[in-house]
Amino acid sequence: MRCDAREGRSGRLVPRGYGWDEVEPRVHVITLAVSDLERALDFYRRLGLESPGVVGTEFAGDDADPGGAAAMFQLPDGLVLSLYSRADLAKDASVPLGQPKTGEFSIGQLVASKEEVDEMLERAEAAGATLTGRPHERPWGIYSGYFQDLDGHLWEIIWNPRVSAAP
Repeated sequence: MRCDAREGRSGRLVPRGYGWDEVEPRVHVITLAVSDLERALDFYRRLGLESPGVVGTEFAGDDADPGGAAAMFQLPDGLVLSLYSRADLAKDASVPLGQPKTGEFSIGQLVASKEEVDEMLERAEAAGATLTGRPHERPWGIYSGYFQDLDGHLWEIIWNPRVSAAP
């Protein structure tokens, strides 16, 4: 199967078809809906992420409009991890506020060794995360394990000998 591509604005090759002809696929912000913003901020700080704290508190929400309070972590390569209250995210996106659910997607972090997988999972558990099981070798050649943050979001910590985990 051949993949036809063109050079995008960034100079990278962008696949043609599948709706990407007009838009270059990029992700700049991942927003996690959380039940308690301060508690979630503290949890991610205990994992070693740095944040200036909760911002946007001057933008108060009401029954119809979302508030602006959020916490953000600047990650490598310009990616931002944002924490936003579940209720405010639902209002902002104009979707109904449902019950919290887990397991519909996961966020993965590549690390440089099996030992680092174990260390990161231990650190997450010490910060209050719930491990979903012990890390182990997967049949496809990786070593990984999962934890759930305080709001049930799944994180997979992965060592893949075929992929660099450069910071």
